[in-house]
Parts: sequence; C-alpha cells; structure tokens
Amino acid sequence: MLLLEALLWLAWSKLLLLLVPFRWIAPHLGRAQTESSAEISDKERDVAERVSWAVQSIANHIPLGLVCLPQAMAAKWMLRRRGIASTLYLGIARPADKRFTAHAWLRAGQKILTGRREKESHAPIASFAEKTPAPLP
Repeated sequence: MLLLEALLWLAWSKLLLLLVPFRWIAPHLGRAQTESSAEISDKERDVAERVSWAVQSIANHIPLGLVCLPQAMAAKWMLRRRGIASTLYLGIARPADKRFTAHAWLRAGQKILTGRREKESHAPIASFAEKTPAPLP
C-alpha cells in the first residue's frame, strides 16, 4: 500500500509542478524559511525511512521524470499525513561550467530522505517546514 500511496503522491506532485506556478504550491509545503526539529523518535525515523524507500523506489522505476522536487514534495506530504515533521529544502549550485543548477531535498530528524546524493553540492536558499517556531538565521 505504501508503494501505491507513493505513486499517487508522486503523480500529483508532478502534475502540480507542470500546471501550477510554484508560488501557489509553496504555501502547501509548510512555513517558509523555517526548519523542523532535528530530533524525532525511533518510530518516526523508521516510518520516515519506509516513506523514503517507497518514494525513491517508484521514482526510479516509473519513467515520468520524477526528479528531486516531486520526490521531496511527495515524501513530505506522506510524512505530514503520518504526523511527522520534515523540512523541504531548495538549493542552487554553480558548477565549474558556470551554469546554475537547482536541487530539492527532504529532511526528517537528522536523516536526509530524498535528494541526499546531490545535497552536498547545493547551497540551500529556501526551506519549508511545519511544527517549527524558529526561522532560519
């Protein structure tokens, strides 16, 4: 069932990104420029890792161009349904060829759930989280 849910959220995320301006999507990702807690329970971490596995499994096997942002959005919404706080980050990088690249990743607790590989080469420029009182510095 988790794989089916991941497929539906990924398809919904991809459709939104194709049809709706991001500025209308952003408020549904959480409060801008905030982060969720770095501490979650062991049970929440296990659920988050299963959600991460499901989203990445579907994204890797369905040829719909389900890249980093739809994956992060789908996993975020799946975690939100389960009451687990997470932070979606948007970042940019300027590699040697001087072309900017964008990347999105999702964190719950201290674990990067989606977009882990490319995260290190991208500087965060925006974040979206729920259940968090403190803005980013």
